[in-house]
Amino acid sequence: MNLRRSRREFIQSTAAFSGAAIGLQSLLSANDGGPRKRIAFLGTEVRTHSHAQHFLDRHAMGYTWGGKWQKPRFDIASVYIDQHPEGDLAPGRISKYGLKDFPSIEEALTLGTSKLAVDGVVIIAEHGKYPDNEKGQKRYPRYEWFKRVVKVFESSGRSVPVFNDKHLSTVWSECKEMVEDSKRLGFPFLAGSSLPVTWRMPSIDMPLDTPLQESVCVCYGGVDSYDIHGLETAQCMSERRKGGEVGVRSVQALRDDALWQTLAGDSYKDTRKLLVSALTRSHNLPVETGYPTAPIDWDWAVKTLAKSIGYIVEHRDGFRTTLLLAPIRDFNYAGLRSDNGEIISCQMYLPMPTHGSTTADFFNPLANHIETLVVEGKTPYPVERTLLTSGMVIAGVESLYQKGKTIETPELAVTYRAKPESAYWRV
Repeated sequence: MNLRRSRREFIQSTAAFSGAAIGLQSLLSANDGGPRKRIAFLGTEVRTHSHAQHFLDRHAMGYTWGGKWQKPRFDIASVYIDQHPEGDLAPGRISKYGLKDFPSIEEALTLGTSKLAVDGVVIIAEHGKYPDNEKGQKRYPRYEWFKRVVKVFESSGRSVPVFNDKHLSTVWSECKEMVEDSKRLGFPFLAGSSLPVTWRMPSIDMPLDTPLQESVCVCYGGVDSYDIHGLETAQCMSERRKGGEVGVRSVQALRDDALWQTLAGDSYKDTRKLLVSALTRSHNLPVETGYPTAPIDWDWAVKTLAKSIGYIVEHRDGFRTTLLLAPIRDFNYAGLRSDNGEIISCQMYLPMPTHGSTTADFFNPLANHIETLVVEGKTPYPVERTLLTSGMVIAGVESLYQKGKTIETPELAVTYRAKPESAYWRV
C-alpha cells in the first residue's frame, strides 16, 4: 500500500467537507468578548500519537484543564498537513472539526489572499518521513517552515505569535537565525518541550536565584528525540539559579561502559548522588520481580542501567547539567544546592505513549500556553531556553558522532534570566 498520497488527492478528498461542514470547531466558536483569534496550524502528519494529532485535537476540540473541560480559546482558520501516511487521521479530523485545508504554508497563512490573515501560527514539525543527515539526525522542516512563515510576515508588513514544537533545528546557525528573526520582527516566539510545563510530583518550585550547583535528569528515549525533553527538564530548573543562565562551555556524550567509567571519577561525586536521587523519583524502574531486591544506589544503577547514554554539559559559570538516557519509563529531576547541600528532586510527568492514559494529558499544559501565546501575545518563558537546549542536543549528537570527544561550544554563549514567576507550569 502506498504510504503517502499526493497533496492533490488529499485536498480533493476533504474539499467537500471544508466548505460546508458544521463541525465541532464552529460549535465551540462563540465568544462574548469580541472577535476570536485565529491560527494557521502547520503539521507534518496526523496519525495516532503524533504530535500534530495531539495538538490539533486539543486546539480544535478542547482538553481537560483545572477540573473541567477547557474549550479552545482560539479558532483554527487553516490547516496545512505535509504528509499523509497509512493510518492518516487528517481527512477525518478536518471533516469532524469543519476545518479548511490549504495546499501550501503561504496559503494557510494568508487564507488564499496576498497578505497575512491569521493571528498566530502553530508549527508541529515532528514525525513523518524526512531525510536523515550523516549523524542520524532527522531533518524535520522546522527551520524551512519557520522561514516561509517569516517571509509572509515580511511581505505583509506585520507579524503574529509563533509556536515551534520541540527543538529549533539540527543546525546551530539555523536555530540562532530563527530567534534573531523573532527579535528583528518583534513577534512572540515560544518553542520547546512539554516537560517544563507538565505536572511535577511532588509539586515543587525552584525559587528564583537559588544557589544551585548542579542539575541531573534521568529519563527514557533516544538521541535527537527525547534528549531535548530531558535537557529542557533540567534547564527549566537550572535557569533559575543565582546569576541566571550564562551559556554552555562544552558538551560530552558517552555510551555504556565509557559513560559509567567517566561518572565514577572523583569530580562526579555529587553527580552520582543526584543520579541516584533522580532514580528514586521514578515510578517505572526496570525490575523484573516487583520491588527491587537490592538498594537503589550507585552500584544498582551501574548494573541495571548499563546500556545508557549520557550528556555531560559544562556551563560557562562552572555549573553542570548531566542527562542520562536510560532504560526507565519516566522523567526525573534532581538538583543540588551549593549553600546547604540540599537535593531538590521531582518527577515531571511524561509516561511512555502506551503507558497509562492514551489521551496523553501531559500535552494539555503546553496547549494551554500556546493559546495564551496567541490570545494574550506573551510567552511564559524566554525562547532562549530552547535555543540553548537545541545547541546542547546538536553538540551532544556531534560528540557521539566523534566517539565521545568533548565538544567545545563557544557559540553557546546564550545568556538570559528566567522570569520571576516560577509556577507557570502549574495546572
